[in-house]
Amino acid sequence: MSPSCGGTVDISVSLVLIISFATKSDTGNYSCMTQPPDTISPTVSIQIAGLQGQVWYWMLLGKSAILLFSLASLAVKYKRGELRRLSAHGAVSRLQARRHFGVSRCLTAKAPPARKPRERVEIPGLERITYAERMHYVPGLAKPVFPDWERDYKDPRHYRSPPVHEMPLYKEKPCYVFNQRTSVLEGVRQALWLTKTKLISGLPPHLVSVAENPANQIPDQDERVQNAIKHARFWDTTEERPRKEKYSKTLLINLIHLCATLQSSHPAIGRRILAEKYSLAATWKRGEDLFQIRGQNGLLHNSMDPLPAVSGSQEVADTADHVLETFYPVSPTIDLQKVHVYKEEVNSTGFRGDYPYPHSHTLYFLEGADARCKLRPEQFRANMLMFTFGNALAHAHKLYGTQPQRVLDSPVTVQAVGTNGRIFQFLVFQLNTTDLSGDDGIKNQVWLDEDVELYDFAKVRPLIKKKQVR
Repeated sequence: MSPSCGGTVDISVSLVLIISFATKSDTGNYSCMTQPPDTISPTVSIQIAGLQGQVWYWMLLGKSAILLFSLASLAVKYKRGELRRLSAHGAVSRLQARRHFGVSRCLTAKAPPARKPRERVEIPGLERITYAERMHYVPGLAKPVFPDWERDYKDPRHYRSPPVHEMPLYKEKPCYVFNQRTSVLEGVRQALWLTKTKLISGLPPHLVSVAENPANQIPDQDERVQNAIKHARFWDTTEERPRKEKYSKTLLINLIHLCATLQSSHPAIGRRILAEKYSLAATWKRGEDLFQIRGQNGLLHNSMDPLPAVSGSQEVADTADHVLETFYPVSPTIDLQKVHVYKEEVNSTGFRGDYPYPHSHTLYFLEGADARCKLRPEQFRANMLMFTFGNALAHAHKLYGTQPQRVLDSPVTVQAVGTNGRIFQFLVFQLNTTDLSGDDGIKNQVWLDEDVELYDFAKVRPLIKKKQVR
């Protein structure tokens, strides 16, 4: 059955639209309308059930509509393989026409195949006659092939790197690199294996007691922290809903500023300084593989004095009995960047040797700092652990050298704080050994307190004025 539609065609209208208005009646037949109702949106309706059914495309000239074609022509083209399917995500598949809507030519014209490049056949003993000497095109003569022009000066805009195998730093043995955008599959478990570390849930007891001591708290602490939250979420922006990248950093800076107000009662705070966008590099061996951690993690609190060790010598010796958790059959090097061009034994804290604040105190991580890299909470905590370990390892190599040390005389302790603007992660890492090749012996230690909520929510509630009866 063919659909019919009445109406006159106004030739004077120059605007041509291609829209389909198709509805299905109770009897199962399709009908078209020149005046579409408000409840029907202009869509192209296609019913494909074994290539049975009809499709109507309507060309509207003003208020009139004329019939273009039906599915019969599309069925022929489908059998010829000229149609591709269009998936729900917009990807092209088998049933979609190769050419989209247009009024100047056939809608489903077959695209010409791509031309194959001609193969140049070199015949020994025959010299190709080209128009190179004439400096212009000559019919009948072959096109010349000129050698690549090399500049007699160095231009970094047109620099071409040599092949990887010809680079001076190329090595057959690969190196696995961890950077600030690495998202490891196994999260904290994989980071524990890479750093040969024992995980302890919760913060050390003496740190909790120091935080709960009223002498270490600022006056009106709850109110001032709430003001810091309001400043980050409401007062520091003109937007109705500020972005997480903005308010999380503002809140972190506000809380660090509140801690700095205790400098009068704690003079050691004045012996610290904040550093941003410093570059870290550390190298170690785990088994037979070589690992490096490189990149910029964000904000670092440096100090003139090192942090004291959390665990005593006996607790450090007891870590030798700890068995590291494995995640076989997943490789520990999964998701790490594998490179063959690198420098061996690269170790740098990111600062010069005469820097007056040589000790890493606390690292601060923002979950949404990098817009091009979104980490899940588990991978975010693994990133915190790896960079805290990297800072401690680079400092240990600076103090004791790059040779593996079974037990450090003075363990290196570094703290870390991570947040997304509402939930905080707290981490304390103690580096006890730099001998990371085997699974036996002394292990490093990490204390992790995860998913600590600073507040439940922060929303702007409208002020509703109640009518008062006088």
